[in-house]
Amino acid sequence: MSVYTQDIEAVAALKDKYGSAWDGINPEYAARMRTQNKFKTGLDIAKYTAAIMRRDMAEFDKDKTKYTQSLGCWHGFVGQQKLISIKKHFGTTERKYLYLSGWMVAALRSEFGPLPDQSMHEKTTVAALVKELYTFLRQADARELGGLFRELDKAREAGDSAKAAEIQNKIDNYETHVVPIVADIDAGFGNAEATYLMAKQMIEAGACCLQIENQVADEKQCGHQDGKVTVPHADFHNKLRALRYAFLELGIDDGLIVARTDSEGAGLTKEIAVVKEPGDQGDVYNSFLDVEEIDVADMAEGDVCFNRNGKLVRPKRLPSGLYQFRPGTGHERCVFDCIEALNAGADLLWIETAVPTVHEIKGMMDDIRKVHPDAKLVYNNSPSFNWTLNFRQQTYDAWLAEGKDVSAYDRANLMSAEYDESELSAAADARVRTFQADTAREANVFHHLITLPTYHTTALSVDNLAKEYFGDKAMLGYVEGVQRKEIRQGIACVKHQNMSGSDIGDDHKEYYAGENALKAGGAKNTSNQFS
Repeated sequence: MSVYTQDIEAVAALKDKYGSAWDGINPEYAARMRTQNKFKTGLDIAKYTAAIMRRDMAEFDKDKTKYTQSLGCWHGFVGQQKLISIKKHFGTTERKYLYLSGWMVAALRSEFGPLPDQSMHEKTTVAALVKELYTFLRQADARELGGLFRELDKAREAGDSAKAAEIQNKIDNYETHVVPIVADIDAGFGNAEATYLMAKQMIEAGACCLQIENQVADEKQCGHQDGKVTVPHADFHNKLRALRYAFLELGIDDGLIVARTDSEGAGLTKEIAVVKEPGDQGDVYNSFLDVEEIDVADMAEGDVCFNRNGKLVRPKRLPSGLYQFRPGTGHERCVFDCIEALNAGADLLWIETAVPTVHEIKGMMDDIRKVHPDAKLVYNNSPSFNWTLNFRQQTYDAWLAEGKDVSAYDRANLMSAEYDESELSAAADARVRTFQADTAREANVFHHLITLPTYHTTALSVDNLAKEYFGDKAMLGYVEGVQRKEIRQGIACVKHQNMSGSDIGDDHKEYYAGENALKAGGAKNTSNQFS
């Protein structure tokens, strides 16, 4: 017996129990509403999606072609449309997630207005976006299932039992739009207790996977900008444990933590780590500091010095009060940070790199996997990289090393459109196309994401529309560039009344009032032009 049938019978039993007062209640309608609202709370979603991610990680360990992907979303509608498109084009949401970018929250969701990625936006905005995304995904379920229920009623009215059985099977085996969200908690927005409190809000909203970085919370910078300041391992690990306790308190026992290190590009620290014994985390962290050996007599007023191997050393301190690491230690520090984060309970790693190169990512992961063979990476396929220029230059360099003639190309000017149809451009694009598969195979990248794609696509599409609508094409700019494409490509949102929930509302009106219901979807509804 299907869950749908069980729900009908359960409500029918309740109807019998409460007698004539429930005469207006249709058990099948109630069962439909239950089916359309599979997830009653955010914690239901977090449990469901955490299990999906754990299953996907296990499958990836067996088959490196089964990596996962996501796109960053800054509004519930954007995430909803992404999942609707995925189901339309691929028939399943398998291994497709959503990414919640702190950068886009800062730039697009703060009441202060557009902000840089420096943790200046309101803490609660992130959890609110998690909730909003899942509200829209659940509505996508309700909308699609509502269409199936209406088809079921038509098949029954027509006496077509075979068609009715086919539709009922789709209902019974329905695949939800609800997928895992990898949610950015920045550097925790304060101390470990603040991190824990914010994590609880995000988990209660539905987040099963939280990504946290090892920067100083009040000096946080975007991972692709200068001025990044990291914290000693003890500080970062306190926050990792805070996240774990938040998951455990709320009953999400298999919740996931992504430990992000910005050390590859971060040359500064705010603190000298505490050393309890030689060779511990603090000692290793301090060993990367750029120091000079001095005598006690050389100490100036206000100098900070410490003992290293029996010698007095003074770390180089900037006017800002920050200390700098020795140049060229980024790779080594990044590897050490990742190993220690896994030792402290992180499930996945995130490494920010200066450019997207397979060999660089593989090099760091090879060193990490000497200690943690199953270490898996989340990688940001960032729009901060100039992918065209980077991969054309990588291809140019590879050809040069192979002895191939590259005299027709100017390496410094490879972004030029004059090269778009060239052999080098085609080879570079082929590298971009296989980049995710290559790094999954070579560097154990489990999850590939693009942080800010919908930020850029929104700007691009609005620019194209504005240019044409306010130009010579006028209304044709919208018709030709938007609506006609929606119709031709089968974009469900062309019926915007349906997408906003109008038909769901009509269904409910019928449930409540029967034949007396005043519906919006009648013959005079202009959306019928798109049927």
